[in-house]
Amino acid sequence: MPYEMIVLDLDDTLLTSDHTISPKTKAALLDAQERGKKVVLASGRPTYAMTALAEELELAKYGSFILSFNGASIIDCRTNEYWFSSTLAPETVHMLHDLSIREDVYIHTYVGHEIFTETPNEYTTIEGELTGMPVIKVDDFKESIKEPVVKCLMLADPARLAQVEEKLRVELAGELAVARSKPFFLEFTEAGVTKGTSLAFLAEKLGIAQSDVIACGDGNNDLTMIEWAGLGVAMANAQDEVKRKADHMTASNDEDGIALVVERFMMD
Repeated sequence: MPYEMIVLDLDDTLLTSDHTISPKTKAALLDAQERGKKVVLASGRPTYAMTALAEELELAKYGSFILSFNGASIIDCRTNEYWFSSTLAPETVHMLHDLSIREDVYIHTYVGHEIFTETPNEYTTIEGELTGMPVIKVDDFKESIKEPVVKCLMLADPARLAQVEEKLRVELAGELAVARSKPFFLEFTEAGVTKGTSLAFLAEKLGIAQSDVIACGDGNNDLTMIEWAGLGVAMANAQDEVKRKADHMTASNDEDGIALVVERFMMD
């Protein structure tokens, strides 16, 4: 029996290396929705940086969903209603800033449709380019965060950030969820909030069985949803741990890997 819902990471999964959806993959996902299947875009990206892709795939027309900020927000594209929302208190953001100083790594967060950082850097610049959001240099990071935010990122070269991740996973266990979305992005959300937990919540609300869900990704922040889904799929370009944990491996993001999954597992 074909699967009922497919959940897709964006960068290096749904999107090709030039950050577009290939014609073949777009056609497959539109066809799946025509057949009544649900498509969920699940990314570490802010919601704002996902809406154009949701429009391209006509998610509003078919009642599909955006799962953004690594699971901290779920939005019904048809109604723009938030089905789930999680935030970090300003005091938590201030604490993370202090930890970033201690560990000598960069930090940024999101306020409205802007990225706030005290120290402009190459990694925050990459995030600005990926999301289309302006990067704002603030004089005092802690003073600029007066209201809750959805998530924070620490940033550094991959080797250094791996050391920081290992330390902070232990230090912040039970306080915050910690996930690496790219080798140079370490993301912090509310404790217990991951792509996997939000996917489980969404599937239950929709009455879709765990066994009827496909989740596709390439990075470590995709592991929770890949392990939870009835069929966890790794891209050929995925990180090694993702390939080990997945049930199935498809072609790369530049070889219509998602279209192949849809054609094989979602068509009647």
